[in-house]
Amino acid sequence: MTRAGHGIDISTLEEAVRRAVRAPSIHNTQPWRWHVAPGRVELHADPGRRLIATDPDGRDMLVSCGAALHHLRVALAGVGANTATTRLPDPERRDHLATVHVVDGHAPSADASLYAQIDRRRCDRRPYDAGASPTLVGGLTRRARALGADIVAVEGPARERILRAIDDAALDQPHRPGYVGELVVWTHRYAGARDGVPRTSIPADGPGTGSPHRNRFPSGTLPQRASFGPDAGTLFVVTTPGDDRIDRLRAGEAVSAVLLAAAAAGYASCPLSQALELSSTRSRVQYTAGTTGHPQLLLRIGRPPAHGGPVPETPRRSLSAVLF
Repeated sequence: MTRAGHGIDISTLEEAVRRAVRAPSIHNTQPWRWHVAPGRVELHADPGRRLIATDPDGRDMLVSCGAALHHLRVALAGVGANTATTRLPDPERRDHLATVHVVDGHAPSADASLYAQIDRRRCDRRPYDAGASPTLVGGLTRRARALGADIVAVEGPARERILRAIDDAALDQPHRPGYVGELVVWTHRYAGARDGVPRTSIPADGPGTGSPHRNRFPSGTLPQRASFGPDAGTLFVVTTPGDDRIDRLRAGEAVSAVLLAAAAAGYASCPLSQALELSSTRSRVQYTAGTTGHPQLLLRIGRPPAHGGPVPETPRRSLSAVLF
């Protein structure tokens, strides 16, 4: 592995940020800002992009930012840079979530091996043909635990109970003030928008859509084929030992590692936050998963539908729009 230290130049750090913003985020809001300085990159939350009605306690925003933080480290590892991360470095600046320093040493191979997946991973909301293999589950679990989180695979009756929790959240949330307005804003973006969820990434109504409530977005244009059967993907609950800001940030880092590793193994994936945005359904998810950990996000992982075609890339804001 190439040895790298403090000699990484600004343009290389900025290129790493450009790749980091490929991370998944709630409604593709991309709720982050970045500051690049010699030898380091700072990650800041962008509270103006937080979904107040959908994400009242800021969980989704922090998990999203954690995913971007891990994407940044993977991007730097991919060019041979070793890093050290300081989380929540300044108590007086709550939006300053982390600083990643370039340090001497070898880039971690676990991160570098995921570099190519940053541009390949997609959120695939279509039904999957098969779930995650036991070998993959074991590998994803190790990656999550290495980052201070855990993942719990739920199957059989437990899986159905969690799907019902998602359905119940989908029925409840539209009655909450401001929720529908946020959904409309982020799924009906203006022409040329570099954020939000485009219709091309949302499955069209039709065969294979399953429960009408499990896709929280309005019907899109991503084709659904009559050959698509019921979703056979594996559901995972991402958990952390606590539920403070660092726990949520670490959950996002684990989500990034899990999704990139799944993509490397040829699996499709889709984060699901809806059941964890309400305290009533979040407690049901925790109980059903049989864990004492705090649920932070659900993930659906499985074999992509045969003959389903690729999922289009979702837009991202330009580097100049996220740097300060």
